[in-house]
Amino acid sequence: MGGNALTTEIIAEIGQNHNGDMNVAAELIQEAKRAGADVAKFQVYDARALFPPKSQNPWFDYNCSTELTRDDVFRLADLCDKASIEFMASVFDVERIAWLEAVGVRRYKIASRSINDTDLIAAIAATGKPIIASLGWWKQPEFPRIEASRVDFLYCVAKYPAPLDELDLATVDFRRYAGFSDHSMGITAACSSFVLGGRILEKHMTLDKNAYGPDHACSMTPQELAAIHSFRSEWEQCR
Repeated sequence: MGGNALTTEIIAEIGQNHNGDMNVAAELIQEAKRAGADVAKFQVYDARALFPPKSQNPWFDYNCSTELTRDDVFRLADLCDKASIEFMASVFDVERIAWLEAVGVRRYKIASRSINDTDLIAAIAATGKPIIASLGWWKQPEFPRIEASRVDFLYCVAKYPAPLDELDLATVDFRRYAGFSDHSMGITAACSSFVLGGRILEKHMTLDKNAYGPDHACSMTPQELAAIHSFRSEWEQCR
């Protein structure tokens, strides 16, 4: 296509990978911006309401330790604004939508695990803002009906990590899906999604793949993000 305007975007999913440390979260925002991400995304939830109890969930204490407060959300949104990167969040309950409205989010993310939560989706849609929704937990052949100003659906295999041989990316119709929420190891699938027509790539980001937490191992490092960004830019220039 030529020119410098990018028609695709990269969402760096920081999620829980700050491990409850706002200094780490701040560093992740800076690294995401430096490496070429367009969006830094977090997760806003009531851990005790969202996650299975400790008897069924070995990560329960970790999940609780990574829960963001309202003040945390304001701080992270401000850090993103200062870094000139969009702040975005997956929100998991109706109450916390007000937090995101208060910081002026441009749009909302609906996580795979929330795709059947009709009350939450209706409340998000009522804001009138665009929505990005992952379909990792959606089992119907037709996409869900969401009455919003704009809805971009992401292809997703909800495994952590998602094996490359289970992604079947070559069979995905990226005329229907706006993009790909990638939980695989490495950057092969991420780069392939752009070639196959995806406009949006969401992938977890970490400072250390060996850090404690369920998402670090299948997350991209800043160096891998920079490589994805470089590939994305070169692909857009030549297609």
